[in-house]
Amino acid sequence: MNDWPEAWSDDNRGGRYGRGSASAQPESARVMRQVRRGRPAPPGQAAYGGVPQQPHYVDGGYDSGYNTGQVYGGGGGRGGGDGYGPQRPAPDWRRRAKWTAITLVTVLLVTTVATYFWADSKLNREVDLSKVIERPEKGEGTNYLIVGSDSRAGLSDEDKKRLRTGSSEGKRTDSMMILHTGSNGPTLISLPRDSNVEIPTFKGSESGKTYQGTGRQVKLNAAYAEDGPELLVRTVEFNTGLHIDHYVEIGFAGFANIVDAAGGVEIDIPQDIKDTKSGADFRKGKQTLNGEEALAFVRTRYALAGSDLDRTKNQQKFLSALANQVATPGTVLNPFRLYPTMGAGLDSLIVDKDMGLFDLADMFWSMKGVSGGEGTSMNMPLAGSSGGNLLWDKDKVKQLVNQLNNDEKVTVTGD
Repeated sequence: MNDWPEAWSDDNRGGRYGRGSASAQPESARVMRQVRRGRPAPPGQAAYGGVPQQPHYVDGGYDSGYNTGQVYGGGGGRGGGDGYGPQRPAPDWRRRAKWTAITLVTVLLVTTVATYFWADSKLNREVDLSKVIERPEKGEGTNYLIVGSDSRAGLSDEDKKRLRTGSSEGKRTDSMMILHTGSNGPTLISLPRDSNVEIPTFKGSESGKTYQGTGRQVKLNAAYAEDGPELLVRTVEFNTGLHIDHYVEIGFAGFANIVDAAGGVEIDIPQDIKDTKSGADFRKGKQTLNGEEALAFVRTRYALAGSDLDRTKNQQKFLSALANQVATPGTVLNPFRLYPTMGAGLDSLIVDKDMGLFDLADMFWSMKGVSGGEGTSMNMPLAGSSGGNLLWDKDKVKQLVNQLNNDEKVTVTGD
């Protein structure tokens, strides 16, 4: 019987062992049960494929994990053989930056659109300029008629006392200005309330009835008192020949609320002012006015040497400063100041039916331009007075209107 393993013969025995042992015979190889020939061990078993998987002790025993290569990073582990678990891919910062930018742009776009529709819905479009008849031809640029009324709407009895507005019913025009915007910078022209004008033929804003002109001469603010904004626009256009594109009106309460919402307005007051009727009590120099103080400042005329003419100059100066304050980054980029300011302004303004937010923005930016020295501010040129009414200088007014209609640089000067 051949005790040598399979494929070995007795002839192979010589020379396989040490030469000094001729009589010694090597012990037959023992066949160990755990050594099996045939197919190699599956991948991931033992380190060199030489030790097959051993039995697992399940019943009453344990499985140490050595047999399946799960210890020390064996082939069966999840860590890819390094013993430290799964490897995370490196962050894709370009992708993250891209999606962050997309998210920010989307949020900004949605906020902008929502703000636009919110603001647009708050505009009080009450004035219908289509009721104005026999209108002059439209010129270059855009003309806004800006009116400050003495409306007490929204004021409590305590507010009226605090703001010294009185308690008169209805409303009258307290100030009137034409703002022209175009390619040669903005021009702001005050129309004194005591200006002598002719009431022309007009159509009643409520009745629709046509009232024939009789050549009646009145103060300009009487036109508003007689038939409201539509007749005021008709009267201004008839007496100047200038086409009015948009109408904007604000009352006492609205004016004070806007100033307070903007955090006050800084202005340089040219002289000491004390007026018991308006409540103004100011020292000369730069100072920040709140809503109550601002209203007193723009209404004061009895304490000024030039009375209404000096008042119109103060009104121009303050409105330009207000526009400049509202248009600063501190207001525009601060939602806690921007939205209250917009809300106070939009709730208070009365505009024509064709007025849009972009028109309103153009008006404010142009007002800011006036205060920044990019435009011109003036009173309507005057030629004297008659019976308490201020007479316009017709030649200068004609020249001024021609320059505005042609969007030329204004060279005419006013009082």
